[in-house]
Amino acid sequence: MSLQRVASLETFVNVPTEGRRSRRGSVSSVAASERARKLTFNPLPESWNPAFADDQVPHHTQSRSAFEVPQWKRILQVGVTVVLCLFAAGIVFGYAALKPVLKKEGAYQDVCDGADTCVELHLNLMFTVAAVATNVAALPIGAILDHYGPRVCGVIGSLFLAIGALLMSFARSLPFDAFLVGYLFLALGGPFTYISSFQLSNAFPRHSGLILALLTGAFDASSALFLVYRIIYTKTGGAFGYHKFFLAYLVVPAVILGVQLTLLPKRSYKTVGEMIEEIEAPAYDDPTAASDAGDADDQVDEQTALLREEQREHHESVVRDVESLLGASEADKDAQAQREEARNERSGVWGVMHNRTAWEQIRSPWFVLVCLFTVVQMTRINYLVATIRPQYEALLGSREAAVQVNNLFDLALPLGGILSIPFIGVVLDHSSTVAVLASLVAAAAAIGVLGVLPYVWAARANVALFVLYRPFYYTAVSDYSAKVFGFRTFGTVYGAVICLSGLLNFSQSGLDFLFHRVFRGDPVPVNLILLALGLVVGVALVAFVAVQGRALRRKREAGLLGNGRGEY
Repeated sequence: MSLQRVASLETFVNVPTEGRRSRRGSVSSVAASERARKLTFNPLPESWNPAFADDQVPHHTQSRSAFEVPQWKRILQVGVTVVLCLFAAGIVFGYAALKPVLKKEGAYQDVCDGADTCVELHLNLMFTVAAVATNVAALPIGAILDHYGPRVCGVIGSLFLAIGALLMSFARSLPFDAFLVGYLFLALGGPFTYISSFQLSNAFPRHSGLILALLTGAFDASSALFLVYRIIYTKTGGAFGYHKFFLAYLVVPAVILGVQLTLLPKRSYKTVGEMIEEIEAPAYDDPTAASDAGDADDQVDEQTALLREEQREHHESVVRDVESLLGASEADKDAQAQREEARNERSGVWGVMHNRTAWEQIRSPWFVLVCLFTVVQMTRINYLVATIRPQYEALLGSREAAVQVNNLFDLALPLGGILSIPFIGVVLDHSSTVAVLASLVAAAAAIGVLGVLPYVWAARANVALFVLYRPFYYTAVSDYSAKVFGFRTFGTVYGAVICLSGLLNFSQSGLDFLFHRVFRGDPVPVNLILLALGLVVGVALVAFVAVQGRALRRKREAGLLGNGRGEY
């Protein structure tokens, strides 16, 4: 899965002085420049915080402040959502555990006449389509979330999950490829549930990082659902087949639908930036009223005076509520700002493309190289998930040894994502972008080498490295996009990377054909091809970023770089 992971929803930066451009591309006002520091952005895509005028925002999509909802209810909302994501967010990525059950239950036997290679190709295509849909769906889901809010997204997700479960349960009785269509609906239902839950991190701004970590961990752990089912299937001697399992799974979308309509918020919670803007806004509805108030005090009637007093009292109440919710002193904000500035400086390339348009960014080598690298690595990741058992049956020459490797992989995949979350944040915060990219390329090369060695120790080492590399890779790509391209265009640019990479993941079917047909079940040639492609593109990306980073540093030291408008 490649949905972006975010460590925190809030950060502080220096406000540019007048005449310079802010990191969102707008010229700073005099009033803004008088403040030492100001919260300037939410590090989620623009789609999470669209910049509409108040009269342009439909009523049903307007956000609400967290302090308007009782604390107990917000706690319950977060807890319930984490549990729901655990059972729905990324279950399709537990395919490696479900695949043996489907094969034993006779999936695709009617169209393949018992040919194992044919069944293997059909099942892998089912997963490939689901993996592609998961990534491509992020763009339309974001649009639906913007226009209709998280509740509509959650309801749609529950309907998709229910349809997918029903199709999977009755797949062998239906006159079309219901396995593929059903798994596709399961893949679509997950992101609708997961993406719409991100806004809950604004329910407790002081703990937004923890909430996002819990949601991300739940997404990673959700792939273990099919592992648990396979264990139950084995323990019952096959009595609890996939038909019964997917009928039982209908409880999950039913619960999601119920809590969406009763407990979870219809509108997204306001970001910290929105609340800061609210308390910094004038206390008067009329923007000229505040400036004219002193001169006109002797001319207003009693009703106008009372109205102004009510507005002032309401504004002061909002300020108190927001400050209580944030719970941060000025010293804390200054310390946070300094940490953010140090991290940006450490990156080496922060701001290089921030003031470019999205189209200029997409045409640049910064985008092209990271997109190519993402295509190769995402294909490798999903290809290994789909084919790990037949690969190691061929490499190790033993079905039993391959089953052991597969079982280890099924268990380690969700655990690796959960355990690596805190360490990934530390690495990204304390390393330069070049060092992070070089680490990705080195780890990818090591996985490629281990993937062609016919030894059990190499297989285990490959699994261990892979399950740690996967979440690190996805997080690093979103981190690169934020630092290089900025948050003003983050949704468009990062979404384009993931969407294009997802579409090109259909090449996985071609790799399956090469593996099973052309190379007659030998995984080494395909793995070497992927290793070579990853090295070529990865080295090119690292070299380009290193050269541009040095040039950027020299310009900054010479005072020639204006404000995040780097050249390439």
